Amino acid sequence: MTIRAKIVGVSGLLAVALGCSESVGPQNRSRGGPRFDVTWGSVNGTLGESGTLLIKGFDGGNPRQGDAIIATFVWLGSSDIIASVTDVKTTNPYTPLGNKFNRVEYVTSGGISMATYVATNVQAVVTDGYVHAVEANLSQPVTDGGVVISAWSGVYPTFGTALGAHRSASGSGSTSTVADPGSIPVAAGALAYGVSMSNGALALDRPVGFTTIGTGSDAAMVVDGEFALPASAGSVDPQWTWVFNSPSTWLATVFALNEAPTKLVVTVQPATSLPCPATIQPPVEVTAKDDKGNTVTAFNGQVTMSIGRQAGALMPGKLSGTVTVAAVNGVARFSNLCIDQLSTPGDGYTLQATAPEVNLSVESSRFSIGVL
Repeated sequence: MTIRAKIVGVSGLLAVALGCSESVGPQNRSRGGPRFDVTWGSVNGTLGESGTLLIKGFDGGNPRQGDAIIATFVWLGSSDIIASVTDVKTTNPYTPLGNKFNRVEYVTSGGISMATYVATNVQAVVTDGYVHAVEANLSQPVTDGGVVISAWSGVYPTFGTALGAHRSASGSGSTSTVADPGSIPVAAGALAYGVSMSNGALALDRPVGFTTIGTGSDAAMVVDGEFALPASAGSVDPQWTWVFNSPSTWLATVFALNEAPTKLVVTVQPATSLPCPATIQPPVEVTAKDDKGNTVTAFNGQVTMSIGRQAGALMPGKLSGTVTVAAVNGVARFSNLCIDQLSTPGDGYTLQATAPEVNLSVESSRFSIGVL
């Protein structure tokens, strides 16, 4: 069921809950492990800005280290005029934080423009009472523009792996008009983010299956942000219905951010075997999983194996074979590991797998190396 929302002019405000101290979604801030199914901090924005700087701070809580920040900038104009996107601490003067923002999509039509940027694994954060703000520096001044920002925990730390499918579209109409950026595939547990903008609307129907980040407007534009957290792999296709009473334009963007694994699991344990050149069979497998036990198929990072617990009777064993492999769809398979014979016999070895990209490790169960 869609919800018909009447658009009311709210100059300087860009969401129903914008600027408040509450987060959207479950309010669990546990840091026992990254939690992808929790948004936290304020989700907020502003419209009515002019000049060569569009900026908004987190009003209800600053991002924490390791979070991802999504920032969507909107403005009147048909040119791509964003020179850079940065974040700052709102001291006087502002203190640059230096987190890297990557462009996801830019779309323009009918004299309006919208661009979305993402910073993953933010390391410079604000913890001393000042506000963490995100800004777009423009190459030309605008007469009206704004920003929507949100912070998310549990997103994959590397942008190239975090970013899933993405696309944008634009269109126009004079009455009830569907704004559809198109369907994209999403992995299980991914964050699907959608945002639509128009330059004149009486009302809108929001996308089915999405949760509203916020809707707001001023005299020149209307913006609506949405998100979804699919429990299983599939596709999403957010569609807004803008209700116009005169020729108007819409823009829409959708993209996915993949979740980060929270643990490594040895899904095929090492078995007792003979020393090198005999290899440990079956091949040891390590799988990246989330808190719910689902395989994080987006993880294709490097996993390195080493001896965790030594058990050589005469001297420490030496692990040979291909000890570093790239995971495929979340699974790293070590097909030719062996432990040299100088240390045999040995009873009680373990293997240690580490994935530096996501700062995770796991130790295998114990096994033995027999005598030739």
